Amino acid sequence: MKLPKKVIGELVVRPGSKARLAARSTSGTDLDRFGPTERASAKEIAERDLEEFKRELGPAQELLYASDNWAVLVVLQGLDASGKDGTIKHVLSGVNPQGCQIVAFGEPSAVELQHDYLWRCVRALPERGRIGIFNRSYYEDVLVVRVHPELLEAHRLPPEKPSGHLLWEERFEDINGFERHLVRNGTRVVKVFLHLSKDEQRRRFLKRLDDPAKQWKFSLSDLRDRPFFDAFQDAYEEMITATSSPWAPWYVVPADHKPAMRALVGGIIVDAIDGLDLRIPPVDDQKLAVIDQARHLLDAEPD
Repeated sequence: MKLPKKVIGELVVRPGSKARLAARSTSGTDLDRFGPTERASAKEIAERDLEEFKRELGPAQELLYASDNWAVLVVLQGLDASGKDGTIKHVLSGVNPQGCQIVAFGEPSAVELQHDYLWRCVRALPERGRIGIFNRSYYEDVLVVRVHPELLEAHRLPPEKPSGHLLWEERFEDINGFERHLVRNGTRVVKVFLHLSKDEQRRRFLKRLDDPAKQWKFSLSDLRDRPFFDAFQDAYEEMITATSSPWAPWYVVPADHKPAMRALVGGIIVDAIDGLDLRIPPVDDQKLAVIDQARHLLDAEPD
C-alpha cells in the first residue's frame, strides 16, 4: 500500500516556498484521506491504513539491509505533546528491532556542549541498512535556543560569532549543507514536523494530569514552553522554510488526531524507502558455488 502522491504533495513543503504553518490544518488533509464512510469511522480507516504501512515497512527495512547502500534517517520534530513518542512506538512496531535505532535528544550534556551543536547527532547517525529515528535533533539548536537565547551562553561560542538573525541564517546554511552531505553519501533524510494546535496541546496536558496511567509522564517542565507556543510556531515557520531542500524536504503532518497522524508518518517513511528503488543484490558465480557446496554437504547428511 502506498500513500497517494496527492497527499504527499499536500504535506511536503516545496523547496523555496514558505512553510505557511498558520494556513495548514492541524486536524487533517484537504483530500480527506481518513474521512468516515458508511462502514467505518475516520479512526478505523486511519488505524487500518497504519497496519498496512507497518506491513510494508518490515520488508522495506529488510531490503534496505540487504542492499547495504543506504541508511534512512527520520527526523521527528514537534512541540511537547505532539505525539513523537507514540508515533515512533506505533509506526515502527512492525520493524525488526535489529534494523532500527531510536535516539531521543534532550538538553545537551556538559560533554556535548564542549562540541559544536551537530556533533551529538552525527555520532548517532544510522549505519547503512538501518532506519534511524531522531526524536528531536540538531534542529533544537535553531528552535529552543532561538526562543530562549539565554541558553546560548552555555554553548560558549567564539566572541566574533554572528548573533541575532545572522546566527540562525548561518545555522540554516550549515544544516542544509550537512543534510546534502548525508544524502550524497547514502543517508536518505526524512524530516517530519508534527503540526499540533494550541488547544489540542492543552487537552493532552490535561489528559495526562487526569489519567493515573499517564501522570508519571508529566512534569511542570512540560509547561515551561506553553507560554511560548506562538514564538515556537514562528521559529518553526522560518526554520522549515529555510531548510526544506530538494534533497531533504520537510513534511508537515497534522497532529491533532493521533491515528491519522501515525498513518501519514508511516506512509511517508514507506514512500521514502520505496523512492530509493532498492534491489536484492545479485548473486555472483563465487557465491553460487558456495551455495552449491552447502547444498551438497546438507544432502550428504544421513537422514
